[in-house]
Amino acid sequence: MSIVAEAPNYLQVFPDGSVKRFAPEVAPTSEESSGGYKSKDVIINPPKAITGRIFLPDIPGPCTSSRLVLVYFHGGGFSIGSTTWLGYHHFLGDFAVVSHSIVLSVDYRLAPEHRLPIAYDDCYSSLEWLCSQVSNEPWLKQADISRVFLSGDSAGGNIVHQVAIKAMRKETLRVKVKGLLLIHTFGSEERTEKERADGATGYVAMNDMFWKLSIPDGSNRDYFGCNFEKQEVSEAEWREFPAVMVYVAGLDFLKERGVMYAKFLQRKEVKRVKLVETENKSHVFHVFHPKSEATCSLQRQMSEFMKNN
Repeated sequence: MSIVAEAPNYLQVFPDGSVKRFAPEVAPTSEESSGGYKSKDVIINPPKAITGRIFLPDIPGPCTSSRLVLVYFHGGGFSIGSTTWLGYHHFLGDFAVVSHSIVLSVDYRLAPEHRLPIAYDDCYSSLEWLCSQVSNEPWLKQADISRVFLSGDSAGGNIVHQVAIKAMRKETLRVKVKGLLLIHTFGSEERTEKERADGATGYVAMNDMFWKLSIPDGSNRDYFGCNFEKQEVSEAEWREFPAVMVYVAGLDFLKERGVMYAKFLQRKEVKRVKLVETENKSHVFHVFHPKSEATCSLQRQMSEFMKNN
């Protein structure tokens, strides 16, 4: 059978709409401390098959104080990726240790079987689940849902933006989103300088393919989820937008898109926006090299941002 879309070693899409995914090495959970933390999988929405993985740092002795919560959305062009992937598991488990926070990493439904805005809705539902389980789930008994932070890489960073807007507009939601940490995020239709440069054809084609697989049928790259400037957000809402940290990587083909996003928020007069660049590193290096010094530095920066907000 012919292939109509492909991300080598990760994804194949066939003419009949069927999809074959190739998962890299996955990490099992351990409810016993391993590497300074323990982890377990949870079911967020059984009918929709939305799941998550909780990471809990192992801090010796009694701990009666509440802990910050990080809710994380993985990347993968909305079409691949999982919190079970080895790189995500190590990155988030180690981050829980560094930050002394509780981490909930979400596995949302993937495109093209489930096109946007399904990923946005699935990930928002993780905040509702957090509210409903904070009194019932033993691993969440110290979770401070008045200080929740959203983070994600690449497509996951895009999801962070949309979930933050949805949470801000839902007055009955008991979770208080205090800050956003977007890692190597992307969006918008306009070609960047790097995308117009010689030798960029392959990168552009792959990025375009993921968007084509993800946005609703009949939409173009001006779809609100892709082009954040097209979304209707009032001036009052921008003034209430959470603090934002945007991380970019110097060698990332999508670096300019992260810079564009930060500048867009600054033009909208969002109160706290900071852009941080990791030089000489590529897209989602923290997933491919979760034990590197650059990743450790990223974790420390994220932890500091959370503690200060």
